Amino acid sequence: MGDVTSRAARSGVDKFAVRRRELADAALTAVAERGFANTGLRDVAARTELSLGLLHYYFDDKDDLIGQAIWQYKSECARRYDPIIETAQTGIELAERFGVEIAATLRDEADMHRLWYDLRNQALFDSGFRDTIIAIDKLLSDMVWAVVVRYAELEGRKPSVDAISAYALFDGIFLNSLIAYLRGDLEALERLRVASIHLLTGGV
Repeated sequence: MGDVTSRAARSGVDKFAVRRRELADAALTAVAERGFANTGLRDVAARTELSLGLLHYYFDDKDDLIGQAIWQYKSECARRYDPIIETAQTGIELAERFGVEIAATLRDEADMHRLWYDLRNQALFDSGFRDTIIAIDKLLSDMVWAVVVRYAELEGRKPSVDAISAYALFDGIFLNSLIAYLRGDLEALERLRVASIHLLTGGV
């Protein structure tokens, strides 16, 4: 009897977690359009087909919803380079494919990346989702480091910087490219592609 009750409880928790993920995905675009400060649960409900009551049932507050949404999005982002790491045969192939992919994510998902930086800055003042932001930063840092380490392996050498420095360098060029792109500078995409290749092949 105990095992049946335990399985039923786990099933209920799993269904709840799955529904939270679905709702967070549905709300993410609405949040990304307006930014953290300008978006509440009522705004999300108004701009989606989700009811306010449904959001309140599955999420404690706005911080809970946004934290869940950005974690899901960035978790997927961190895995997008895995196929390149796994299949590249030479260092230059890896670098070129990485440059193309990082420019593509800026072009296709600029609003989502803008939301990420908005939330990361907000977490300096608001502790509501700070732990989630710290965890995402670690995830992204590990992703960058995996690219750097694999490039170094293919080139038969060791990385010339540590993981923290590598992340700071790539994050810096990505953020500056995002700012330029959002201001209408379409050439920022090509500059990001080239800068990412040069940074990987020459600086790290």
